[in-house]
Amino acid sequence: MKDMFCFQCEQTAKGTGCEVSGVCGKTPVVAGDQDKLVGACIGLAKAVKKTAATEATDACIKKALFTTVTNVSFDDESLKVLVACVDKMKEDLDPTAEDYDMAKLWDDNEDIRSLKTLILLGVKGVAAYAHHAAILGYKDPIVDAFFYEALDAVGSDLGMDTLLPLVLKTGEINLACMALLDKANTETYGTPVPTEVPLTIEKGPFIIITGHDLHDLKLLLEQTECKGVNIYTHGEMLPAHAYPELKKYPHLKGNFGTAWQNQQKEFATVPAPVLFTTNCIMPVKDSYSDRIFTTDMVQYPGMIHVGKEKDFAPVIAKALELGGYPEDKEM
Repeated sequence: MKDMFCFQCEQTAKGTGCEVSGVCGKTPVVAGDQDKLVGACIGLAKAVKKTAATEATDACIKKALFTTVTNVSFDDESLKVLVACVDKMKEDLDPTAEDYDMAKLWDDNEDIRSLKTLILLGVKGVAAYAHHAAILGYKDPIVDAFFYEALDAVGSDLGMDTLLPLVLKTGEINLACMALLDKANTETYGTPVPTEVPLTIEKGPFIIITGHDLHDLKLLLEQTECKGVNIYTHGEMLPAHAYPELKKYPHLKGNFGTAWQNQQKEFATVPAPVLFTTNCIMPVKDSYSDRIFTTDMVQYPGMIHVGKEKDFAPVIAKALELGGYPEDKEM
């Protein structure tokens, strides 16, 4: 009997699916909670189909789906809270709507499972883009409406003739949402320009910020201004250096490290805190666990989480405490 099943990422075991534990590091408990969360979202979609969507259900769907993307949340307790939140919203709309059992999808006909999974994984990605755009005040009602259409289809008994066009529509919606996020970012932070990014870490206190939430970076830059703490991007945050409204901060100094998947080695001895903003956290090693902070949808057991108030004072305090490198360091 399988302890879990997940094949949503390219790392998946044997190229077929993780059945004992996730290659990403998630446990069967977390995998099960993520399935329950998706099942709850499908139930919410069916409730909305009978009633009507609201801004609250739109935001809830985006956050919930984003949370189940690989390397976002490893915290089963926060996942359970989200499941309860989605279920409460569903019951308020339609007490008869039921959560979907994801085992039905994993055990379905191979072709049907493949088409439904393309739709499901596609909208998970769309949810991440839409969530970031919404934070900046940008929404697209067509994109928001598609979440319910797609999830309802995943939880319904549909044939290939119905599912295949929906797979193609998922791609169209994905592109539309990418355009929405691009508009949100460029109108908020300016049009990106070619930028040379230093790889030298200057001596003194610093913070590493990873992920791709530009809003979190902007807030961190504002809160560290004139504090004697430099900021370095990591991984997918690298493009932030090209945006005029971000690069204008003189203490946004450069980029730390190499690819995100090398973090367990590169963070082991770094004398600075690391702030995770999106889907890039790997199982945290004891060698640097005291320096890890998460925010937004990213959660990891035992790590300090910065909530929606976005007060990064604990991160700044840790940077000042650690002090950074005594001399400039070439990466």
